[in-house]
Amino acid sequence: MKIIISGTVDIDPAQMEAAMAAAKPLIEGALSQEGILDYDWCPNPLVPGQIRVFERWVDTASLQNHFNNHWYQDMRATLAQFGIRGADVLKYRIELAEPVYDETGIARSDFFTEKNDV
Repeated sequence: MKIIISGTVDIDPAQMEAAMAAAKPLIEGALSQEGILDYDWCPNPLVPGQIRVFERWVDTASLQNHFNNHWYQDMRATLAQFGIRGADVLKYRIELAEPVYDETGIARSDFFTEKNDV
């Protein structure tokens, strides 16, 4: 079962460039952890001061290891230095994943590989 973490962290817009520069080695370090599939932190081009967070993990054990690891703890401490104004970050358990496009190239909202679309 894969896990997706998605959300936003809001900081002082004047601090965005410095915050992302400080976060870069922590992002690179997190990407070296076992069980990580994606670990993206990037400025939202439409909302000044907002960082978009997107992570994919292979399982809960890998995610827990990340939470116990210094890369996660250092990221929290680093971002706190840049005036965190709020955060809205959720985790999602993924039971089924499949392509957006079917074999004919049509984008589909239904889960077409499953017989019982929910």
